[in-house]
Amino acid sequence: MIRFLINIAISLVTAAVGLLVTSWILPDFHIDAAGFIVAVLVFTIAQAILAPFIFNVARQYASAILGGIGLVSTFVALLIASLFPNGIRVDGIVTWILATLIMWIITALGTWLLGLWWLKGRVEDRRAAS
Repeated sequence: MIRFLINIAISLVTAAVGLLVTSWILPDFHIDAAGFIVAVLVFTIAQAILAPFIFNVARQYASAILGGIGLVSTFVALLIASLFPNGIRVDGIVTWILATLIMWIITALGTWLLGLWWLKGRVEDRRAAS
């Protein structure tokens, strides 16, 4: 249960950082302060639900695109998050593509790095307890 909660926290943090960085880098990616929390929550939930679903569909019907599952689920999660009012707004196809890439890189690296950091802390705690 603790691991599940840590994974949720990591996903929320990486989504928040990803949305902020994306809005700073891309002038046509807009995020309202009032809808920031909603955008983070919707993106995180959509990503958590979509990634395994899209992976299973691709594995079954189009195994050649398995490497792009993260990008596809990131794009769809951004699309869903943009449907909520006062959240995010993306203008232009180039911005959609770049936002997807930036969000995918930040969430993937952030999840990996924060996961390693948490795991390192647990190993050190166990060594100290022994």
